Amino acid sequence: MAGIRVTEVDWQWLRNGAAHHTQEYPSPELVVRRGQMFTLVLELNCPLDNREALIFTVETGPQASEALHTKAVFQTTEREVGDAWTAVKAAQMENTVTVSLTSPPDAIIGRYLLSARVSSRRKHSNRKLGEFVLLFNPWCPEDDVFLASEEERQEYVLNDNGIIFRGVEKHIQAQGWNFGQFEEDILNICLSILDRSPSHQDDPATDVSCRHDPIYITRIISAMVNSNNDRGVVQGQWQGKYGGGTSPLHWRGSVAILHKWFKGRFKPVKYGQCWVFAGVMCTVLRCLGIATRVVSNFNSAHDTDRNLSVDKYVDSFGRTLEDLTEDSMWNFHVWNESWFARQDLGPSYNGWQVLDATPQEESEGVFRCGPASVTAIREGDVHLAHDGPFVFAEVNADYVTWLWNEDESRERVYSDTKKIGRCISTKAVGSDSRVDITGLYKYPEGSRKERQVYRKAVRKLFSVEASGRRARVRRIGSRGVWRDDLLEPTTKPSITGKFKVLEPPVLGHDLKLALCLTNLTSRAQRIRVNLSGATILYTRRPVAEILHESHTVRLGPEEEKKIPIKISYSQYKEDLTEDKKILLAAMCLVTKGDKLLVEKDITLEDFITIKVLGPAMVGVAVVVEVMVVNPLLERVEDCVLMVEGSGLLQGQLNVNVRSLEPQERALVQFNITPSKSGPRQLQVDLVSSHFSDIKGFVIIHVATAK
Repeated sequence: MAGIRVTEVDWQWLRNGAAHHTQEYPSPELVVRRGQMFTLVLELNCPLDNREALIFTVETGPQASEALHTKAVFQTTEREVGDAWTAVKAAQMENTVTVSLTSPPDAIIGRYLLSARVSSRRKHSNRKLGEFVLLFNPWCPEDDVFLASEEERQEYVLNDNGIIFRGVEKHIQAQGWNFGQFEEDILNICLSILDRSPSHQDDPATDVSCRHDPIYITRIISAMVNSNNDRGVVQGQWQGKYGGGTSPLHWRGSVAILHKWFKGRFKPVKYGQCWVFAGVMCTVLRCLGIATRVVSNFNSAHDTDRNLSVDKYVDSFGRTLEDLTEDSMWNFHVWNESWFARQDLGPSYNGWQVLDATPQEESEGVFRCGPASVTAIREGDVHLAHDGPFVFAEVNADYVTWLWNEDESRERVYSDTKKIGRCISTKAVGSDSRVDITGLYKYPEGSRKERQVYRKAVRKLFSVEASGRRARVRRIGSRGVWRDDLLEPTTKPSITGKFKVLEPPVLGHDLKLALCLTNLTSRAQRIRVNLSGATILYTRRPVAEILHESHTVRLGPEEEKKIPIKISYSQYKEDLTEDKKILLAAMCLVTKGDKLLVEKDITLEDFITIKVLGPAMVGVAVVVEVMVVNPLLERVEDCVLMVEGSGLLQGQLNVNVRSLEPQERALVQFNITPSKSGPRQLQVDLVSSHFSDIKGFVIIHVATAK
């Protein structure tokens, strides 16, 4: 009997892959999920005696040890045991033994080495059977990441494409994104992200022993997706200059970014902005088995001094004074939510957790954010881990405008700018539509409950801070504000103002608007109107001024007047950023001292349509037809269609477009041959050096091969 040993392993890829929802991973090793049985068939050199058992060893990470739960030794029994690694002998036929292995539902995730020996043989006769990868399991009720709905698991774990919402509150635009978590090498790259983290570099054995915990893993990934502190995956850039790298708007998904980081020996990939960080983090977390979605917040506050107010300083033309304004309100900001239990906080905080990889503020000395329980944010429990105050401010801060006078005095100005934290959006389960989830983050605006939560958050925010921090909040310099000042609303001025768009704002065309002013009083008033306009980034940071003019207007009692505004294409074309955004401001100064600031964010529209000509089927070529339009009033010769889509084509396809006359429409056709069935997202961008990328996408339902 001494010579009995395992000679061959059948990892049962198809059977295990289907049972564990891992059949899409093209990994060379078996990929399974924790807390669930998987089956192996072992070939022995002679039959196993009934008195013999097989003893298995699983180990992960360096210096694997049973004390750290990174190693387990267990032998075949007749039945499963609850919360430990177990092996059950399911069948035996001559030299072949079928064994079912089960990991505990809180096992460490990652790459494991499996070895085995027969119980009658000494320890050193352990034979290495090979490696397998163990992931989180949203299908297992005992796993912290368990998600009950099968439709949601299909969307938030298995869907390899999605939609990211961008734009402005009044004009929300959908952008396709290829998560691609099942593409070649992506799982391996996601595991290497964990191994490249400073925690792993400093103490690999302890780091690996913590990888059973979704709180720990998501916090590590939140830090590693940005390159601050740790040579992470993506380097941020918000200056509008992208030399030596790729503009954030040119990425169509996470796969190219992750491959570039890995192949470039972990050199950060240039460049990303918030939706890129969120897209990449969604890929990594879905890949590791944590249900994750991308969330967009419109009018998102970046409150640097933690006083729950975004203080914006402007001059007499309504232009933002960059050197004085530390806080900001972005047109939109994108982060992630992942679904898991909060063992550290208690069951009422289970569920969606905010995670944000965009490097905005440090958390415990590192640029990362979360996990912050969405329930805790809604209830104002900002003292709970992690980073509650920052996330609460993103959706709840007050937006306060100050006019900075030449004598360095300042006065608060009434502004029509909308409230912060609007139209919080994510892609619907099973469709392309937008779902508004603002109600998960806060009670209805202006309701009694909302005001109670706000007051509770203010109390908790300033009582949980150390006394030194509280002094800092009081002391924010000569222009700083203590919270109580903010609660006094500015008096409404005696006029109202609003920008009205007279024609849809289209890229390449002149902009035609009017400023509508109304006198609310029964006496005549004189108003000086200082108008300014600038091209901006989506963070509302001005790039270049394109409008600067003054008007004096006399309004009779309760009279309304319109001031026409025209910005020609030649005025904005040189300075328009790829965000295609313009910010208009009108500072209205009433003779008797009232002041009103009116603002309008404009996103220029463009046009592309994509049609699939005929049914799509795996392995069969199908024609795609794209209608493009030259948006400019000049001829363009260098247009290219850039096409991408997981399961529809390998890598990226570039299709040259013939030269286009001013505003000419053209049809372009090309073939794709799908390799995977189901709903697949095809992204098509029209790219030219003369204008910003025009982006489109279509969902194609691919049938299985006949």
